[in-house]
Amino acid sequence: MNPTIIGLTARALLGRRRVLLLLPMPIILIGLTLLAVTEEDEYVTPSDWGPLVFSNLGLAVILPLTALIVGSSVLGLEIDDGTITHLITKPLPRSEIILSKLLVAWLVTTAATALPLAIAALIAGSGTLAVGLIVGTALGALAYSALFLALSVMTKRPVAVGLVYIVLWENLLVSFVDGARVFSIRQHATAIADAIGDTPLIASTMSVSTALITVSVFVVAGTVGATRRLRSFALTGEAN
Repeated sequence: MNPTIIGLTARALLGRRRVLLLLPMPIILIGLTLLAVTEEDEYVTPSDWGPLVFSNLGLAVILPLTALIVGSSVLGLEIDDGTITHLITKPLPRSEIILSKLLVAWLVTTAATALPLAIAALIAGSGTLAVGLIVGTALGALAYSALFLALSVMTKRPVAVGLVYIVLWENLLVSFVDGARVFSIRQHATAIADAIGDTPLIASTMSVSTALITVSVFVVAGTVGATRRLRSFALTGEAN
């Protein structure tokens, strides 16, 4: 990894207005948790609202959308405005560029999603779930970041393609086809969080071993695919 690229990428990413899009979703998550806890009674239990807030909103919506915004920006914006030419003319291995960009995307996505999810879990009274959500979100963020970073190099519309994956595959197809869960990053992040949290606030039927293996596959495939694609870029910033 290259410290200079990491620093420049972080400053460029956090200095853009697009980063403001990350703020409303965590606020909504924490607000809904506070509302659910205060309204909790004998008819409304944690098992009723927990999966909706932490899994269906936190891990199914906030995590992938944050990763999509960040992952598609760390390199995609440079490709769009043509400044990628300044980077690829440097005597740097393409893998070093991709890994540096991936690190920034992963850290920003994890910070923007794991922290509010952990706070929400603590409000709900579960410290173990807070730990589980941090671990599950961090691993899910890494897989999502690798996927969306690769899409930013492979297609001119990574956000559109990413939304198709999130909406159609992860939130629609998995509801009807059990086999589709294997290729759902959300399901793997949920499985890891559930295994560590062990509370009725979140639930998963997938094994941790399957989750860890599949997350690793996403990370490796995304990183290798992005690296190979970047190697095909000419000095104009377009692929040969």
